[in-house]
Amino acid sequence: MQARPAAAAGALVATLSGPSGAKPKRRLSGRNIMIYGTLFVAAAYYLLPLYVMVVTSLKGMPEIRLGNIFSPPLEITFEPWVKAWSSACTGLNCDGLSRGFWNSVRITIPSTIISIMIASINGYALSNWRFKGADFFFTILIVGAFIPYQVMIYPIVIVLREIGLYGSLSGLVIVHTIFGMPILTLLFRNYFASLPEELFKAARIDGAGFWAIYFRIMLPMALPIFVVAMILQITGIWNDFLFGVVFTRPEYYPMTVQLNNIVNSVQGVKEYNVNMAATILTGAVPLLVYFISGRLFVRGIAAGAVKG
Repeated sequence: MQARPAAAAGALVATLSGPSGAKPKRRLSGRNIMIYGTLFVAAAYYLLPLYVMVVTSLKGMPEIRLGNIFSPPLEITFEPWVKAWSSACTGLNCDGLSRGFWNSVRITIPSTIISIMIASINGYALSNWRFKGADFFFTILIVGAFIPYQVMIYPIVIVLREIGLYGSLSGLVIVHTIFGMPILTLLFRNYFASLPEELFKAARIDGAGFWAIYFRIMLPMALPIFVVAMILQITGIWNDFLFGVVFTRPEYYPMTVQLNNIVNSVQGVKEYNVNMAATILTGAVPLLVYFISGRLFVRGIAAGAVKG
């Protein structure tokens, strides 16, 4: 009976004597200074070119010729942005990036949707439905992820020419869908394999089939990995230059090819403000997508790396 009052008295004394445990580390320790200093230098390294692009795109050519690329604009003008979008010349065409933007939209949306849906079904089947030859099929997909694109260009050109899709947007959509399949299948397989197996077994006991389990159980739980796949595909397809210039005709060039033609145009005066504005406009879409869904991107990558 006397043990409890003694224990209570000991706890009271410990509370009154102050907190115990390890002493908190100082905020300005040498380790923290080194870490934050390194992060600051890395951030400045990547942000400085972006700063130069923005301030240059807001200057007129007379101010740019003064030579100080780091100074903010004395008089802000959005004329370079308007010209980059609607009237910058690329050879004989003077319609700016607008045509290339809509071509990129028509390429990116179907390529992203088709590749993600097929890869998610592949990953679901490979992780939950073990069939004969599954490991061999998965090995082929993984090997395909590491084959250089340049090696496959000529055979794909021949195939697209034979089926009548060479030089069209549909042919480029097929190319992006095929090349995005291996890495996306790997991501979805690892993610579905990390989910509790009991969910799949319980659904099978209840009589659910392949598609019922996919749409009612797996799909609602796979939002983070879908966001990861979406960001990877949108970024890769939108920023692609090689496939766009090889597999399409000038009227179907994506935005990156149009940007290259504007920057490397040899006609007239080199307008650096227009070039910088065109560059920012071209990179705005993938940056916007990443900033909006960046938190889900990290969650999906972490979940898909649990096991595989």
